[in-house]
Amino acid sequence: MDQTDLKDKALRDANTGEPMGWTVARARYDAAAFEDRLLLPERVAAMTRDLFDHFLATGGPEQKTIVFCARDRHADEVAAALNNLYAVWCAAEGRPRLDSYAFKCTAASGGQEYLADLRGASRHHFIATTVDLLTTGVDVPCVRNVVFFKYVRSPIAFYQMVGRGTRLDPTTGKLMFRVYDYTDATRLFGQGFVTRATAVRVTKPGETVPPPPPERTLQVEGFDVRVTDAGQYIVTSVDGQAQLVTVDEYRARLARRLVEEVPSLEQFRTRWIVPPERREMLGRLPDGGRSALLVRALADMTDFDLYDVLAELGYGLAPRTRPDRADAFGYKHADWLSTLPPATAATLRALTSQFARAGTDGLESPEVFRLPEVVRAGGLDALKSLGKPADILRDTKARLFAA
Repeated sequence: MDQTDLKDKALRDANTGEPMGWTVARARYDAAAFEDRLLLPERVAAMTRDLFDHFLATGGPEQKTIVFCARDRHADEVAAALNNLYAVWCAAEGRPRLDSYAFKCTAASGGQEYLADLRGASRHHFIATTVDLLTTGVDVPCVRNVVFFKYVRSPIAFYQMVGRGTRLDPTTGKLMFRVYDYTDATRLFGQGFVTRATAVRVTKPGETVPPPPPERTLQVEGFDVRVTDAGQYIVTSVDGQAQLVTVDEYRARLARRLVEEVPSLEQFRTRWIVPPERREMLGRLPDGGRSALLVRALADMTDFDLYDVLAELGYGLAPRTRPDRADAFGYKHADWLSTLPPATAATLRALTSQFARAGTDGLESPEVFRLPEVVRAGGLDALKSLGKPADILRDTKARLFAA
């Protein structure tokens, strides 16, 4: 599906659930945003129908499978669609339905509890729909299919995902696995992560061949990051000892700890907008608040606030850049802003412009009310006309991060 196929489709904003016209969607989103920032129920139905047909053509629907989805909500919808298809098939074939068939297995849903069933059970828990939980550190030899319903940018992440299916499983007779690619993820085969071929040089006697370049160690946000042909590794503390872990393993550790501390996105947002609670929450993560800074830097997400970096990692939220989030606040809350005194509304718009430049910390800085654009708009006095500025600012942040 490309952008021209959006016409006449039922489209919804993935963050708000509000209907969206196809011309607006076409202007704002490319294909990588499908099911991440733009919900397309018809696309989910078509892709799951096609996948289910492939299952029927290759031995039946009860095959151990991992489906990588764009976000937590997308994983829910894919699991529901596959369960419906399976129920219809069982009824048509006169066969008993085996539960659970498809199930969501994400960090935000506590999906770890189902991993043992996916790995060991032969008559239930066949299809896991996930976002990142199964990219690393999970050994499921019986998996016969790896499915890409999400767009993948990182070659390392791609190889970690494909790696869930590469193990042979003598107990079930598994000698191969299939990759079903609906998002052109397989374009990443051979990119970056794979060691480049070394040219063989014929030298004269007495000549020496230059040694290969050594691995590099970079300093990123105070961490040592080792760069090798096989990828990037972070030097971090594991059980009190310094160890090398892959970037994806580090991300998975951070996601698990975040969801353990704050189980839902709504709770995360509520704590984020209160500075003391945010600091306490960040302090409980691996390596404290530095872990989020490291993940942001390595993912080349410097245009994103830490809120979006962590919300994507732990809860599958589609991340917005700081300017995009500030812009969304302006048009999604235009009705609310119109009810405020003009100077107050102008001040809030000026404050969110500061967020676009400097993020949450910049918005909360005491110096923000001395900025010329904020002063010109009305400044602190414009907020005091409605009550306590801290309360108004907290309400604004809640709307900003819900945008």
